[in-house]
Amino acid sequence: MKHPSPDVDALIVASEALEVPLSSSQADRLLRFERLLVDRAIPMGMIARSDRTRLRERHVLDCLRAAAEVGDAVSAYDLGSGAGLPGLVIAVAEPDLRVGLVESRRSRVSFLELAVEALGLTNVEVRAGRVQELSELVDLCFARAFAPLAAAWSAADPLLSARGRLVYFAGNETPSVPTPAARILAVRTSPVLESAGLLVIMGRQ
Repeated sequence: MKHPSPDVDALIVASEALEVPLSSSQADRLLRFERLLVDRAIPMGMIARSDRTRLRERHVLDCLRAAAEVGDAVSAYDLGSGAGLPGLVIAVAEPDLRVGLVESRRSRVSFLELAVEALGLTNVEVRAGRVQELSELVDLCFARAFAPLAAAWSAADPLLSARGRLVYFAGNETPSVPTPAARILAVRTSPVLESAGLLVIMGRQ
């Protein structure tokens, strides 16, 4: 019988602290994704080389906390997905959520396609092209290192279903309502992650 590795155990403990519990197989998938980020994404310039030693907390766990916002949503876009952060992490944690990784840059699209295949994710589709070219409505949009809040909401609004929500990684940005038609539903902090900024959940009035 194969026993989980210490890294798997550590990731499971960290995920429970974020209130996004993972199975051993999900934790193992995220560890494989970490290795892809180190081997491919960092050399391609998608993640800073200085983040190599803090990849898990600064990127993987930071993205994982957004999975707690999925609720009963069944579909989502990761706007400007880049290296699949947060889209691939959330797709691993929430296998019943259909996730579209939206990316216009060809080299990053190639990385995302490689990652989806390597991780065996059947709930993910790589959407090569610009956000403005999308037409299918979804329940959630995720935006991390995509654009300032006002621009992120402007991009997400036409893509969200009637009760759809934008999950926005605010970093050090002070969130404010970008338009009278929108409202901030919640602002989350993450005391267990030192480097994490605010997570802002937005919807319509």
